[in-house]
Amino acid sequence: MINVDRLSKAFRISIPGENFLEKGKRFLIPRYKYIQAVNNINFAIKEGEIIGFLGPNGAGKSTTIKLLTGVLVPNSGMVRVNGIIPYKQRIQNAYQIGVVYGQRSQLWWDLPLIDSFKILKAMYRLSDSTYKANLDFFVDLLQMKTYINQPVRKLSLGQRMRADICAALLHDPPVLYLDEPTIGLDIIAKNRVYEFIRNLNAEKNTTIILTTHNLSDVESVCPRILIVDKGNLILDAPKSDILKRFGKTRTLTVTFYNGVQDINVSGREIIKKNKNELQIKFNREEVSAFDLIASMEQNKGIKDVSIHEDNIESIVAQIYEKGAEEGGGR
Repeated sequence: MINVDRLSKAFRISIPGENFLEKGKRFLIPRYKYIQAVNNINFAIKEGEIIGFLGPNGAGKSTTIKLLTGVLVPNSGMVRVNGIIPYKQRIQNAYQIGVVYGQRSQLWWDLPLIDSFKILKAMYRLSDSTYKANLDFFVDLLQMKTYINQPVRKLSLGQRMRADICAALLHDPPVLYLDEPTIGLDIIAKNRVYEFIRNLNAEKNTTIILTTHNLSDVESVCPRILIVDKGNLILDAPKSDILKRFGKTRTLTVTFYNGVQDINVSGREIIKKNKNELQIKFNREEVSAFDLIASMEQNKGIKDVSIHEDNIESIVAQIYEKGAEEGGGR
């Protein structure tokens, strides 16, 4: 469905002068530097796959999505989506993709939500029967019936995100790009989005690329994960391989009312201990957080408990330290 071969994109950035005289010189004779956003990456995605596209902020995720959608033209390399070169055949490509940007909306702010959908129906030249069937399907799956007649500006962030997903899918595209779609959402809204992704893929075999910087966001959704950093594709592997090699460690933080209690469970490492707080690093395959907490004298005196998992930044650091080949990259 998607083929990317030696794809690169750099942006030209002007270099400002440091003082008034330098600024004047730069105005007359500008100087530039180049920022490599995407650097010679290769991957292929089959029809019906759900891909987690991960990386720290500024890693090149959104730039890659814009190259795949035809918004940007690559400096070199090739990309084909369902046989189409996106930036050369933008109209044809627009009919076969849906795109959701977490920080931007394609809905009309002051109009009722249903009117935005009617405008998109006209834009994509959908028949009445296709529009009704798709709208009914997505309204039911995304639970939008109670607010479909409200103005977009009155929707909560979670409601608007679900509406944006519906808008991206009304024309039944075989490919869906979700670029940070859960930014700012609470855990309940996130779970609804991810449940929808699973259902959509099962019902329509839609190819889905989900970009995020949070490994836990895609753990239950994406069988395969691509990790980028500084424009380079540093790992392309099944989720199970990545979690097995890099996602084992968790940190348990326990706050006590009256002094730290002892803990007598193997497979853990105390990394911080003061008067009322204890931090323990443990391997989730060797011991559970429940066992750790239960060992603390039947939970007496515990004020608060939190569990922290490795984020994508720490996993990228581990990959650089251990090497991508050790992480199962290909």
